[in-house]
Formats: sequence, structure tokens, C-alpha cells
Amino acid sequence: MKDANNTQGLSALSQSLMGATQAAGASIVTVHARRRLPSTGVIVEPGLVLTASHTIREDGDIQVTLADGTTLGAELLGRDPHSDLAVLKLVDEVGVPARLNEQPQVGQLALALGRPGEAVEASLGIVSAIGGPLRTHGGGLVESYLRTDATAYPGFSGGPLVDDQGQVLGINTSGLGWGNLLAIPAKQAWKIAKSIQEHGGIQRGYLGVRSQLAELPADAKREQATGLLIAGIEDESPAAAAGLMVGDIIIGLAGQPVQDHDELMLQLNSGIVGTPTALEYLRGGAPHTAQVTLTERTDAAHHHRRHGGGRRGRGFGPRGFGKRPFGRMARFGWGRGRHHRWGGR
Repeated sequence: MKDANNTQGLSALSQSLMGATQAAGASIVTVHARRRLPSTGVIVEPGLVLTASHTIREDGDIQVTLADGTTLGAELLGRDPHSDLAVLKLVDEVGVPARLNEQPQVGQLALALGRPGEAVEASLGIVSAIGGPLRTHGGGLVESYLRTDATAYPGFSGGPLVDDQGQVLGINTSGLGWGNLLAIPAKQAWKIAKSIQEHGGIQRGYLGVRSQLAELPADAKREQATGLLIAGIEDESPAAAAGLMVGDIIIGLAGQPVQDHDELMLQLNSGIVGTPTALEYLRGGAPHTAQVTLTERTDAAHHHRRHGGGRRGRGFGPRGFGKRPFGRMARFGWGRGRHHRWGGR
């Protein structure tokens, strides 16, 4: 009887996983945008495909094959290299939008799905970790990520990680530089896709300060022990316009605490560009609030004022450290040293 029950349980699980693969498969497409093996994409809404940015190599000649075998031309609307996501617009508003699960749980079964060929391929695992923020090898910052022990077969990047109901938990990528399959959570991925659709990319805020990690005075610690000491302010920057001064300690932005550089960067990238926003800081140990209006960060905004030549003279202050998703540490940022950064760049 026990063996019979085990067999029935395995059969039910198998049927569930096959059903999930079939349900999700209607929204999974093949993306032809590089010379070698095609990659995978997911229908966000009719006519829009979310995929992995690093797999888009042929910007001017992109084709997408839908689940029913129809192949259509597509154009690149934009990409976000920080999260390795890109959005493609099909020539027709067709395709079955994916269903989402925005509350992944560690330990739940998960299927990594891809369509690098004519049929959907699958790999089974679990959601082994949910973490973030994550510094990538390119110096970008990913707000959150899912780690899975499912196998990343060739062409799976840009495909979905789905639950046992076929709902998308995240978008898989092997392009963040860690050598393992990570997924950008569905809620975050769809938010990025919306921003790319509306703006052609992600609006990342520019504040214009150079800062270093600092312990807060004993009478100002409250619920946080650290803030960011302003060591330099760019001329005509949002920080200068808001009246900030060298020596001020940033402790909050947009109602959220700022305890380190990553927390500041997350707030700068949270969609507040162009909107007057409360910035909390300490001056002489006393708390103050300034209204700052961030401008959008551009390459020019964080590549000026180079100090001399050579590898060690290119930055704007020291490098910091960011956590790897597997417990090790990695350097990120630009320039020399350990803590200074141009906030928002």
C-alpha cells in the first residue's frame, strides 16, 4: 500500500509539472537576435517580449517565434544592462501574456523553462535563495534576485522561472556574471519592462555627491548606526541646489533610511527622478531635511573629472564591496580606495 501511495504521489507531481510547463509554454517565445543559439523570451503583453539583454546582439535584425510557430519581426525598445533585461516590440500586437506569482518562497518547486528551439525545454529545481541587493560584475546594482538550483541549459536566458501552476516567479539569466542561473523576480522584471516601454530604459537618479560610510553620533543613531558622510559635491548638481554641504551625513531619502551606498543607489533608482523628494541628513549632529529634485543619470554625469591617466587615476573615489549571491565578496564601483562614491553618479 505504501509503495502504491508513493507511486500515486509521484505521478500526481509529474502531472502537475507537465501541466505547469504546458500552461506557461503559451507565453514563451524564441528570440533570434544573435548568430549562435537563439535565446528565450516571455510575452509581457500582446506585442511585447521581455528577454535577457546579453542575448540581443543583432539590434537591427531581430525575429521572434511565438508558441504557435509564427515568426515575426521585432525591434528593440530598450534594455537595462544592470538587470540584464531587454524589451522587444513585435510588428503585431499578438501573444499570450504570462501569469505572474509575485510572492516566491524559498524551498518551493520551480521550473526553469526555455524555448531555444521549436519546443519548450524544462529543468526542475527549487527556489534556493531570495536575496538582494546584488552588485554585478559590471558595477550595476540589482534590487533583488532569486537563486535556483535548476540547470541553465543553453538558450534558457530570458526564459521564465515558473511555479507548479505555470506562473512566472522570475526571468532567468546567466548574464549577471556569477556563473549560475539567477532570476530577476517577476514583480521587479515587469516594473523594469514598463519603464523600458515608457522611457526606453530605467530612470536612474543623479544626486552629485561623493560620500563615504560613517558611523552616526551616539545621540543620532536611533534605529540606524551608519550614514553617508558627504566628502564632495558637484557644481550645479541636485545636491548643490538643495543646499547640502561637505560634512553633512545623509541618513534618509524618500522616507527610507540610507545606511550605506547600496541603499542610497536603490533609492536613486526608485522612480523619483524629477520629483521633489525629502532628503534627511545630519549637520553638526542635528537632523535636517532638504527637498532635492534628482536629475536623470547619464554617462556624462558619472564620467567627468577624471584625475590623471592610467588604471588607478580614472575614478571618483574608492571602491566599495558588494555581496555575491553565494557568500563571497566582490569589488565594485570606480576609482581608488574603499568607501567614496559619487552618489547617483
